[in-house]
Amino acid sequence: MLLRLGWHRGRLTTLTQSRKLSPDEVSLSYAEIRRYGRHLIIPDVGLAGQKKLKASSVLIIGAGGLGSPISLYLAAAGVGRIGIVDFDVVDESNLQRQVIYTTKDVKRPKLEAAKERLTAMNPHIEVETYETRLTSENALEILGDYDVIVDGTDNFPTRYLVNDACVFLKKPNVYGSIFRFDGQVSVFDAQRGPCYRCLYPEPPPPGLVPSCAEGGVLGVLPGIIGTLQANEVIKLILGIGQPLIGRLLLFDALQMSFRELRVRKDPNCVVCGENPKVRELIDYEAFCGIGVGQQQLDRSMHITPEELKAKLDRGENVVLLDVREEVEYEICHLNNSILIPLSKLPEHVNKLSLVDEIVAYCHTGTRSSLATKFLRDLGFTRVRNLAGGIDAWAERVDPSMPRY
Repeated sequence: MLLRLGWHRGRLTTLTQSRKLSPDEVSLSYAEIRRYGRHLIIPDVGLAGQKKLKASSVLIIGAGGLGSPISLYLAAAGVGRIGIVDFDVVDESNLQRQVIYTTKDVKRPKLEAAKERLTAMNPHIEVETYETRLTSENALEILGDYDVIVDGTDNFPTRYLVNDACVFLKKPNVYGSIFRFDGQVSVFDAQRGPCYRCLYPEPPPPGLVPSCAEGGVLGVLPGIIGTLQANEVIKLILGIGQPLIGRLLLFDALQMSFRELRVRKDPNCVVCGENPKVRELIDYEAFCGIGVGQQQLDRSMHITPEELKAKLDRGENVVLLDVREEVEYEICHLNNSILIPLSKLPEHVNKLSLVDEIVAYCHTGTRSSLATKFLRDLGFTRVRNLAGGIDAWAERVDPSMPRY
């Protein structure tokens, strides 16, 4: 027996598991043969291939839009052990695309609801959950216990963290990303081709690429991209077909078109190149510049929703600057606020006065932090950022306000 360290609700636990079995050491029950019959009659899969799936293990990073179809189809396919890393709870706004959840799951931990759904779908598989934020401290330990890693994340720090950990552990990384109507899929495997950093050595500047929460995503898009990722996982396990190693597949839902770009291994890549400079996992929040806008603002440059409400209740003259996009403003906004999207702020800054007290806000506080820094640098000494954005205002001050 081998002892394996697992992670549950942010706590390390010791799990006991038999050594990893080879496909030749596993067998399929009568019920499993009935279940996987349409696989078994495919010559490229057959009984031997189904045993490979049963003997395999796959870790999915993220139980959201991409993680939903990925986990559902891998469970249905008979992947023997599926791990999922997430620490969020189900929100109503998730239901538009995260098809593993239902309305009754709202406010439940995502992993609890996902595990219940997957094991109900296929009782012949094992589902392990890691209710924790993936960090440089725990990534190698968690990822190290799985054959294939699937990146279903929606942020740059975790994306680079997963890539580097996969390079160090010599594991394939099945990558997918989505935004509005566009998606990308690839397989990064430094043993056979490029890694994610060969394609994107550095993350974009903070605030340049909005998240799905800020920019939106077509509800069916994660299903399309996540299903393609699941397909790549199955191909890797079975050793069939041509995996997307060295190829980046681009999908445009509006044009219903696919394009493919060739990606070459970069000999100067800092993590998988000939002379790598990154030899251990790093502080990815700092590397990706996440929160830089807020870090550059000291505490006095932020205002909480409660503090802002108190000012407004006292009748103080505060200019409310909304730096979101017009479509977001239409959903909800603070009364008497003026809308100047962050991208248009430099050309419309003359609409603001240096003598006014200004509170900038966006959805969650990231874009408005950048706006506050920009205005402060121009001499607007009385501008502050609404910490947590309008989302925090809706949660803590005005629960009747729609949240998105």
